[in-house]
Amino acid sequence: MRLTPSEHDRLLLFTTAELARARRGRGLRLNVPEATALIADTVCERARDGARLTEALEAGRAVLGPDDVLPGVADVVTAVEVEAVFDDGTRLVVVTDPVGGGHRGDEAPGAVLPGPVPDAPADGPGGTVTVTVTNTATVPVSVTSHFHFFEVNPRLRFDRAAAYGFRADLPAGSALRFDPGQTRTVPLVPFGGERVVIGFAGLVDGPLDAPGAREQALERARACGYLDTTEEAEETEGEAPA
Repeated sequence: MRLTPSEHDRLLLFTTAELARARRGRGLRLNVPEATALIADTVCERARDGARLTEALEAGRAVLGPDDVLPGVADVVTAVEVEAVFDDGTRLVVVTDPVGGGHRGDEAPGAVLPGPVPDAPADGPGGTVTVTVTNTATVPVSVTSHFHFFEVNPRLRFDRAAAYGFRADLPAGSALRFDPGQTRTVPLVPFGGERVVIGFAGLVDGPLDAPGAREQALERARACGYLDTTEEAEETEGEAPA
């Protein structure tokens, strides 16, 4: 059976979560990898069941309590970050305070290891910006806190160039929802750290500040049909007067 790298990783991590469930079932306390895998997989399985982002997030926070893990694990596992596939697309879910806060003793169904804990908002090149966003799609669109805003859903119309290198100014793990036809103003903050963007819609896939990266990303967005208020203004200016 041929598997993609992501499918291979998913199966490997699922095995870690299965091990965590089995050990917890025998009354053993979980270590860091086991706890992380169980929390992340719970989020993924809730998403697979059709839950919304907030529901999957709460399920991840509820699956383990302080008595389920070894001493010190709760101090190490302060956030679990995982990309889960929801009915409306892949979303980044950041489970903060995953061991304790919302614990209900729920059984968990699966497993994915987390990425790094997200950086706290930090001023980067360009400071903060605000964009006005309109959802032209016929379905709601959700944008999570650490998604590169420049690359969000093509049916969202806003100034793409202004959003390059920025993310929504939201607490980690939360999301913005745009109903069909809705227009709302969104404050953005710059990515901090090494400012490397990988994945998302694939418009950047590398260092944000590399020479020519911004221009190439804008060109890819235009070629792929991403809506942009700048292009809308140009079209309006080009119309002949009545």
